[in-house]
Amino acid sequence: MLNNRKKISLDPLVEAQRERKGIVFVVSAPSGAGKTSVCRGVAALCHDVVNSVSCTTRPRRDGERDGIDYSFVSDQEFDRKVKAREFAEWAVVHGYRYGTPLKPLEVAIAQGKDVTLAIDVQGARQVRERFRGSVSVFVVTPSIEELRGRLIARGGLSREELEARLLAAVEELQSSPEYDYIVVNRQLDAAIDQLKSIIIAERCKVDRIVDR
Repeated sequence: MLNNRKKISLDPLVEAQRERKGIVFVVSAPSGAGKTSVCRGVAALCHDVVNSVSCTTRPRRDGERDGIDYSFVSDQEFDRKVKAREFAEWAVVHGYRYGTPLKPLEVAIAQGKDVTLAIDVQGARQVRERFRGSVSVFVVTPSIEELRGRLIARGGLSREELEARLLAAVEELQSSPEYDYIVVNRQLDAAIDQLKSIIIAERCKVDRIVDR
């Protein structure tokens, strides 16, 4: 029966994938759930996936590298960037400002590279509005108790700050239905594989390859 079917050429479809624009993957999670680690893990495995480096006004933590983990800027410099419209999105998170630089994002997309943005719920809403073809992923821990343990293990938080992060996490979880996918980060390698699978699946969607 297969021999009677009309033959088609896959060449144009393959070529369309080669020439495609990159996809923006918005990855949000409560503080401590591992969104940054998951994004970095995928970028380490996939040469055509890059992580966006956010600007922030918060102090640098031990072991963090300026320009790699975050671009650490003063409040005055952040103000300048906001006025110059240099951010694709920005928001206040736990008392500090975070923003996604627009220009590197646009360059990566034009080069056909997919970009992961590890940003909060506020920023995710802005990006989904601005980049209509973006894909959103919400990362969670198996339980609030697990999240508490990870935040304690990470250190650097007072008891009041810890409780504030957990309260914010409960509120952020209520936004998870807004997202396209949910990844439960029980074990980091498995969560990385899940995000990688989501990226591959999105690349293969017909609407991203064939004009209708």
